Amino acid sequence: MSDLEAIASDVIDVALKLHRELGPGLLESVYEALLAGRLSQMGYVALRQQPVDIEFDGLRFENAFRIDLLVNGRLLVEIKSVDRLNGVHPKQLLTYLRLTKQPLGLLINFGGVTLKEGLKRVVNDYKPFAPSRLRVNQNQGIR
Repeated sequence: MSDLEAIASDVIDVALKLHRELGPGLLESVYEALLAGRLSQMGYVALRQQPVDIEFDGLRFENAFRIDLLVNGRLLVEIKSVDRLNGVHPKQLLTYLRLTKQPLGLLINFGGVTLKEGLKRVVNDYKPFAPSRLRVNQNQGIR
């Protein structure tokens, strides 16, 4: 799991640098392209707009949704460029994580004054390696 944490840390570092350099206000697709490009330069495989098929109750749905950025086939990154995140944004990413059976995703909103207010880790039955007394929101999917 530490590999996944290292990937997430690098994605956050790159996102913070992009936001500092460019500021808010660009289209999501611009931030997505730049984030993917910088991560690729660092040696990561950063795939944009990855289609995901799902099966439910015996039915198959092709291209049911698209992942904004899939890093090294493990970390889902959902990118927004809005004034403020609302409650549906982390729920959307949590649904993507559940359907792809991945443990961790990042929700990054480049639209705010600072990136800190628009950065959320979303987990799907993820078991962090910090002792339980140090964890916050242990029983929730969104952290």
